[in-house]
Amino acid sequence: MEFEELQKIWDLQNSQPLYTINEKALYNRIAAKKKQALHITNTSELLLIIVYIGSASFILGMNLSGQHGNIFMFLMAAWIFIIALYLLMSRIRRIKGSKRFDRSIGGDLSHAISTATYQVRLSQLMRWNMLPIGILALLGVGEGGKPAWVIVLLLIFFAFAYYAGGLEHSIYKARKRDLEILQNKLKNEASSGDDSSE
Repeated sequence: MEFEELQKIWDLQNSQPLYTINEKALYNRIAAKKKQALHITNTSELLLIIVYIGSASFILGMNLSGQHGNIFMFLMAAWIFIIALYLLMSRIRRIKGSKRFDRSIGGDLSHAISTATYQVRLSQLMRWNMLPIGILALLGVGEGGKPAWVIVLLLIFFAFAYYAGGLEHSIYKARKRDLEILQNKLKNEASSGDDSSE
């Protein structure tokens, strides 16, 4: 290469800013995070709705087919049906609300954060929901005259489920925090870019 060509390349590189954001790569990263958040939320909502309706139907069917009905099992089936209905209404509300976000980097990131916030609230609700279900199950088993070891096993199961729900909840919180950190970085970049242009 001639010295003049090297000088042109050097001058060209010096005229470009040292740090630039690759907007396409950033948009792809945000779109992937939004897609992941939507997939997790859709899957967990549908699974919860199906499992809750199935469980409540099974409990109700078993209780109705028995010799004598267990009031706590009826209450538990009713509670689970109510939670399934609440989940279904929340899902419909969430899907309708997703139309308010524009299809930009900021809009997609806000949509991903909104979905992650919803998932955090959903996992917290499902974790706390184990308490009334556990209490009703224990009361139902106790009224049914089951041996003490069945109650102990049930207690261990619900304690483990509550602990696992806490681990799952912390994963969702960490994902939401990552999205919020990214949003703050973008806002800081935008505000520092505005300050430098003045």
